[in-house]
Amino acid sequence: MPSDGVTAEFHARISTHILDTVTGEPARDVYVRLERRDADGWGTIAEGRTDDDGRLRYEVPMHAWQAGGYRLFFYVEPYLGGDCFFPEITIAFHVHDPNRHYHVPLLLSRYGYTTYRGS
Repeated sequence: MPSDGVTAEFHARISTHILDTVTGEPARDVYVRLERRDADGWGTIAEGRTDDDGRLRYEVPMHAWQAGGYRLFFYVEPYLGGDCFFPEITIAFHVHDPNRHYHVPLLLSRYGYTTYRGS
């Protein structure tokens, strides 16, 4: 096993963290899907739910993690409730160097959200 704790067949270089800016608490158990764009359009390469700290780190197969276009799809309606303004949030981004770690946090409220390139 490599020193970073990731098994050899995976290249986990993408993570996210959702913070509820109204409560100041992590957004737990939110479904998040990672997609990659290729010649046929968008395809799912990983999916999961945030943990008790609002974090999710993907185990992406080596062949699926390369330079190119990606997006994270956050299904936040079950977390925020049916009367939320943004039931789904999609954040598209480019991976230029697949050897670097990419962290894409989401700061969330009922009527707004923001994101940035984290570390």
